[in-house]
Amino acid sequence: MKPIYLLTLLSLCLVPSAPAAEKIHGTWSQFHGDNGSGIAGNARPPVKFGPTDGVVWSVDVPWSPSSPCVWDDRIFLTTFDKGELETRCHDARDGKLLWAHGVKPAAIEDYHNTDGSPAASTPATDGKNVVSYFGSYGVICYNTEGKELWRYELPVALSAGQYGTGTSPIIAGNRVIISRDQHQNSSLLTLDLKTGKKVWDAPRPDSSGSFGTPTLWNNNGVDEIVLGSGGHIKGYDLKTGDERWVIDGVTGFVCTTPVVADGVLYFAAWSNATVDSPLPSWEVFLKKYDKNGDGVVTFDEIDPRSLQYMRGLDANQDGKFTKEDFDIMKAGSAHCENLVVAVKPGGTGNITRSHVVWKYAKGLPYVPSPIYYDGRIYYVKDGGLITSLNAKTGEAFYTQERLPEAAGTYYSSPVAADGRIYVASLQGKLTVVKAGGEKPEILHQVDFGDRILATPALVGDKIYLRTTGKLWAFGK
Repeated sequence: MKPIYLLTLLSLCLVPSAPAAEKIHGTWSQFHGDNGSGIAGNARPPVKFGPTDGVVWSVDVPWSPSSPCVWDDRIFLTTFDKGELETRCHDARDGKLLWAHGVKPAAIEDYHNTDGSPAASTPATDGKNVVSYFGSYGVICYNTEGKELWRYELPVALSAGQYGTGTSPIIAGNRVIISRDQHQNSSLLTLDLKTGKKVWDAPRPDSSGSFGTPTLWNNNGVDEIVLGSGGHIKGYDLKTGDERWVIDGVTGFVCTTPVVADGVLYFAAWSNATVDSPLPSWEVFLKKYDKNGDGVVTFDEIDPRSLQYMRGLDANQDGKFTKEDFDIMKAGSAHCENLVVAVKPGGTGNITRSHVVWKYAKGLPYVPSPIYYDGRIYYVKDGGLITSLNAKTGEAFYTQERLPEAAGTYYSSPVAADGRIYVASLQGKLTVVKAGGEKPEILHQVDFGDRILATPALVGDKIYLRTTGKLWAFGK
């Protein structure tokens, strides 16, 4: 019996144990990646994938348009479900929900019912802290294990056009930066990351039409927070909140985030409220919508879906559309221009003439932010039109090249890694484009059959994608 016992014991010792879950290393620490660049330099995400191809895992999540934020093996999301604003943490290895904490605000901000959400802001993390911002509540900070560290409550935001909050928080060293651009009382708010106490709050009286996320720029040794809106791009001193420089004459209604590369700042934005893409005249608008002929267009004269997109025309916020609204918007856009600009470092004061290296004005993006990748600027326009510019000169390698079978609206921003650009449409078409070349070379295209508003995250050999009802991981 003794030899049999030893043999049995030996065989048990030789049975292989279950493999430990693979450790994931890499970060996608805020909206549009680290410092909003949209680039994952060391990542090797898959080229070909889809709902039935290359799926590592998928989990159901309540819908919101915010994007995945990733630090190593943890994914952070915000959601809005059953009246609760929630921050969630999923395991990046298998999608398992690790923790979720929410708040129920006293009131919910006005927001676009189809494409918006009170949880549209992407969280930010530094690997120790997770910061979420909700326009209906304020700022909440957790550690990565889900313990609440502090919260900073704010009045309910009233966004331009009542579309809802679109900006996301960023972490810059030991500070949290929040753009509070609203219809009134706009400001750039900075909190201490450790305590949640206010450090400074810079007024932005001429900035109401901004939905973009701020960017950190080290401008000749000075850390600045850069943000566009109200026909300007402005740089603020990170330490003091003082406005250091301004560029005039850019798009008045901004959804995009600036990007920084090789010391240069790039900004691209378009809106239909700008002088080079004017709205219909008041007379044309009145003729189409004034059903009772009283010279005023009330909200009930427009179908609910169209009204969601038109509320921004009510410039004086009196609950109806009048000629005064159109005159206000015309005056505000008189000196605004849709364009992409490159800004060299070193300027202070008004640097519109002195530090703008080049401008370009074709194929501009409305919601998606641009990226800088391997010496080029890439951006995508509604309709599935992609443009690639020489980052040094502004000259086009190609302009408004159509992505086949991918027309439609674009909210998700392009991202890049390993020589490829990933672009997703609202209608659910995701296209992988080879970087470089004189024309976009399509490497892969897939239809998810589900809307995509969130920007994908590229970490390690994975791509994390949020569609209307699911969070996906694709890879080997």
